[in-house]
Amino acid sequence: MLGSRSLSQWAKLVALWGGGAILAAGIIVLAARGLTTLPGVPEFLDRYPGEYHPRVETEDGFPAWARWTHFLNFFFMTLIVRSGLAVRHQQKPPAFYTPKRGGKKVSIYLWLHTSLDVLWILNGVVFITLLFVTGHWARIVPTSWDVFPNALSAGLQYLTLEWPVEDGWVNYNSLQQLMYFTIVFIAAPLAILTGIRMSEWWPEHAEKLNRFYPAPVARAIHYPTMLFFVLFVIIHVFLVFTTGALKNLGHMYAGTPDISWTGFWWFAAGLAITIAATAATRPLILAPIASTTGNITNR
Repeated sequence: MLGSRSLSQWAKLVALWGGGAILAAGIIVLAARGLTTLPGVPEFLDRYPGEYHPRVETEDGFPAWARWTHFLNFFFMTLIVRSGLAVRHQQKPPAFYTPKRGGKKVSIYLWLHTSLDVLWILNGVVFITLLFVTGHWARIVPTSWDVFPNALSAGLQYLTLEWPVEDGWVNYNSLQQLMYFTIVFIAAPLAILTGIRMSEWWPEHAEKLNRFYPAPVARAIHYPTMLFFVLFVIIHVFLVFTTGALKNLGHMYAGTPDISWTGFWWFAAGLAITIAATAATRPLILAPIASTTGNITNR
């Protein structure tokens, strides 16, 4: 038995959902290819190839600060999702944390989740600051209304499995740009604002503030935002590997436009570190770390 089902039941479930997903994907690809043959669509794709030249010039490539904050973002987000799910589904916490300087007693998983949130926010502040200081903001912030028809064109090309022509070392295609903008400037602030409302730092007795921003509203937004992040990461990693893995990994992990295995091995090392850290998020390991700033108890 694996959970509530036997191994054979899980195999049948995976086969059913997997077969359904493959069938649905095939239908979508055929429909998208059929759409490209309709009158006016080929001309639209020629006029809007999927990207536009930004009005603000930026340096090519990915500087070291972009590569490191990119990895740390993935690292922290993975642990945040892991600890957030532990908080959401825990019935009886294995341990509790109370700050040494006084404060609310919380479960050790909530302490971990909150601590990781702070580190993730600090990493984001560094990223956004350097993004605007160096002028690389134009990579993920649209500078022309042409971004929308080009994004539609790029999306259609992705659905036909004929990848849009692009060079991520120089410029993102418009669909990528819109998605990165949404992640950085919309989804991330939503996650932060809703997370603060649900945290132990929120003033419980501020009646007017609580009526203006009730906790159920924050909960209703916070969890779907997490699911959006997870879906984005899955699609992002899928496209990284299917549109030229060595090239894309070389860009972000090795900082080079050359096609080599260097970026892949850096990616593999970072993935191994993330998996190891995720596996280590258990009370036996967390308790000694948390005890440096608080008191750990069983109840």
